[in-house]
Amino acid sequence: MTEMALILMIVAAVFVFTLLLLILSRYRKCPSDKVLVIYGKVGMNPDGSPRSARCIHGGAAFIWPVFQSFHYLDLTPMTINVDLTKALSQQNIRVDVPSRFTVGISTETGVMQNAAERLLGLKSQEIQELARDIMFGQLRLVIATMAIEEINTDRDKFLEAVSRNVETELKKIGLRLINVNVTDINDESGYIEALGKEAAAKAINDAKQSVAEKNRDGSIGATKAIRDERISVAASDAAAVEGENESKATIAQSDATRRELEAEALRRATAAERTAEARALEEAYAAQKAAEQARADRDEATGQADIIVNARIAKERLELEAEADAEQTRRRAKGDADAIYSRMEAQARGIQEVLEKQATGFSKVVEAAGGDTNAAVQLMIADKIEDLVKLQVEAIKNLQIDKITVWDSMSGDGGSPTTSNFLSGMMRSIPPLNEMFKMAGMTVPGFLGTDNDSENGMPCITESGAENEDIESEEAQG
Repeated sequence: MTEMALILMIVAAVFVFTLLLLILSRYRKCPSDKVLVIYGKVGMNPDGSPRSARCIHGGAAFIWPVFQSFHYLDLTPMTINVDLTKALSQQNIRVDVPSRFTVGISTETGVMQNAAERLLGLKSQEIQELARDIMFGQLRLVIATMAIEEINTDRDKFLEAVSRNVETELKKIGLRLINVNVTDINDESGYIEALGKEAAAKAINDAKQSVAEKNRDGSIGATKAIRDERISVAASDAAAVEGENESKATIAQSDATRRELEAEALRRATAAERTAEARALEEAYAAQKAAEQARADRDEATGQADIIVNARIAKERLELEAEADAEQTRRRAKGDADAIYSRMEAQARGIQEVLEKQATGFSKVVEAAGGDTNAAVQLMIADKIEDLVKLQVEAIKNLQIDKITVWDSMSGDGGSPTTSNFLSGMMRSIPPLNEMFKMAGMTVPGFLGTDNDSENGMPCITESGAENEDIESEEAQG
């Protein structure tokens, strides 16, 4: 009896020890770099359907023998190279976008369940191939919705769109996107290279324009300095020859204005030339783009060999050419408008400058006259009197009279010949100076003659009177 009890105790101890070892062997801890997937009978979903698996990241769980089993999913990141070539962009230009994606098993609750259902038991290489197919499709989709300029210049926007689309699809199989790196962007038509050349040409033209503007400012400053020097020299001699100095100052101001206008015209001509060169480069790039697009359309038409596809391609080509022509027309119209605006602005500045210089000259004339406006007017009239007299004489100077037949009965006023009265009448038909000044709203100074002299037929200017006497003498002798 004692031996039987001892045997039973030993058997019980062995059973308990074996059960303890079994329990310990079925208790699994999950490392931080793995996901523990328990499958088998693992409970029910909230909707009453049986759960396919239970995922644990971190911690531990007991695996019921016979009813449950387990497997680990590795969380080590995987680097996948996606060498995408000849992807069609929004502008129908094929580009090469070699990229490198870093992905890994997601630890997000719902996404981790997808990984357990779709990736459990697959090797790392098989998971990479599956993810690469998804990345190829989504990368092509993103490129098709963006223009080459956006892909090339706004990398953040491009990477954000790629990350958003790729990660959404990767979550469906239990993966998460860690990083995206686009190594380079190329296009077979050379459009991106042309954009780079265009940017470089624009920077060079801007620099040349800045240099031209600085040179213009220096020329204007030198011209103003010369003008100021000449005005100062002329002012120092004003006490001796006041009238001559005023004339020299006016000439100096006129020369300064002319030089400023010449400098401004040179600057605008240089800017217009640079703008025309840039526009020519732009049109050349547009033409090259249209040619490359036509070649791409031809290759696509050769591959399709279908009448409907050929018709659609021809239609798209015509639409693109029409858009290119319209764009060129818009740009040409804009250039013409800018040129007209610049020319009118230069004319306005020139007129304003001339008026300002005339006002300055008039102010100095009044200042030289001691503030007396009448004396200033007399000075100006004295300066122009010779021109006024010449204008009066020119009125009949070139009068062509082929032949005059006169029956002279010597019955003129005072017994004078009718021929002389005829010639004297022609001279009196010239408006006297006082009449000309009255029409302008001014009064002739007393030293130039009076109204009575004009009414009596007396010439206001001695030089004109002398000419009348010479004409009468010549006609009398004839």
